[in-house]
Amino acid sequence: MRPLPLLACLLATAIGGGLIARGLAPAPVPAAIASPASPLPAPAAVAPVTAQTPRSVAALPALPSLAPMLEGVTPAVVNIYTRQVVEVQSPLAADPFFRRFFGMPDGPQRRESQSLGSGVIVDAQRGYVLTNHHVVDNATEVSVQLHDGRTVEAEFIGSDPGTDVALIRIPAENLRALPLANSQSLRVGDFVVAVGNPFGLGQTVTSGIVSAVGRSGLTGLGFQDFIQTDASINPGNSGGALVNLRGELVGINTASFNPRGSAAGNIGLGFAIPANLAHEVMRQLLVFGEVKRGSLGIELVDLTPRFAQELGLDAAVRGAIVTRVYRNAPGEAAGLRPGDVVTAINGQRVDSAQALRNAEGLLPVNEAAALDVRRGAQALKLSATLREQPKQLPGADIDVRLAGATLGELAEKFRRGGLAGVAVTDVAAGSRAGQNGLMPGDRIYGVNGRRVDDLPALRSALAQPPARLILRVQRGAQQGDLELR
Repeated sequence: MRPLPLLACLLATAIGGGLIARGLAPAPVPAAIASPASPLPAPAAVAPVTAQTPRSVAALPALPSLAPMLEGVTPAVVNIYTRQVVEVQSPLAADPFFRRFFGMPDGPQRRESQSLGSGVIVDAQRGYVLTNHHVVDNATEVSVQLHDGRTVEAEFIGSDPGTDVALIRIPAENLRALPLANSQSLRVGDFVVAVGNPFGLGQTVTSGIVSAVGRSGLTGLGFQDFIQTDASINPGNSGGALVNLRGELVGINTASFNPRGSAAGNIGLGFAIPANLAHEVMRQLLVFGEVKRGSLGIELVDLTPRFAQELGLDAAVRGAIVTRVYRNAPGEAAGLRPGDVVTAINGQRVDSAQALRNAEGLLPVNEAAALDVRRGAQALKLSATLREQPKQLPGADIDVRLAGATLGELAEKFRRGGLAGVAVTDVAAGSRAGQNGLMPGDRIYGVNGRRVDDLPALRSALAQPPARLILRVQRGAQQGDLELR
């Protein structure tokens, strides 16, 4: 029957195909690298997997922060609010018709203005606060707001327009003061922090580095030895603290520079009064009620490349040329001569005549100052003891033709405006000075064609009374010559 041979044939085919397939099968793959489809042995028992918990925050390394230092600094920095009341007279009010027609008052009107700034507590026991002169200048009321929210009325102790430092006192307890650092050790690149009350927003902290030290030559400011910083200093920061990373006071913030005006904001050019200078001003205000300034009694001009060549000096030399030495002045006693070039004072480089005048105004009186001097090819070291400059003198002490006039130094606000000379502060009625035409408020800035910058210069110019005395005088907006007989 045909079905049986067919079944046998199919069976033989199946057996042969299986043998062929077995012969062609690849070698066994080790279990360690078997594909996912390969049968694997059952794995050993494994603990269930759970989500990992992050490390505790306390175990992480601490982030760098100024906060711990500032916790000790900010209670010593205060906000200062001042109130000024001034009398203003309208030009139209002088006319009786306008007064009647418009109902104007007969007398001057009182106008009130307010300003703000910052201050630094430097003596917690006595309540002394350092700030800027321009913050409290002409203020009728000064209020101080402490870090803890208390507001107290301040007592004015004194101020120095030349360095823009003022001292006030607050009658409060539980105050915290800042320790003063030695600002002479400050270096360019040191980190600093400014604390103050910019734009009245409240206490604000900014940080940066010291960009320069001993900065001077800024227009409109007085005696200059500023710390320059890129820590933001804006209006209202004036009088606030500039501190190092130890929380020590290195400077009193005083000004910022912006070509569009300080109100336009900070561009990284801020200036602070060094702590050493502020402390010396404070000491003198407490002892004398004012700052006593010394003078070398010399006249100066800048050392230009042309002058350097004429004096046989290298063009790289910088300094101030002595053009005149006053009689019996500290400069004469030190041995200075006309033609000498002062290149440094107390180790501080002198780049110009203004820089040396600035240094004179910052040095304490009756203390020796070391001068580095070039006299031709010689390099000399001299010592001069600065003497106090009188702020006012009777005219008769200078020349008999000035009898009856009182002469004094120009106010600092005029010197900041670039003016020089001597102010006529008073003229007695019927006196010789009055008969010669001098009036209170005149500014004398020349004698017989020679420029006069201050009282010592006027005294020196008239040390030998000239036969003919012609003063160059400014009176209001007018300038001219006045001959005295």
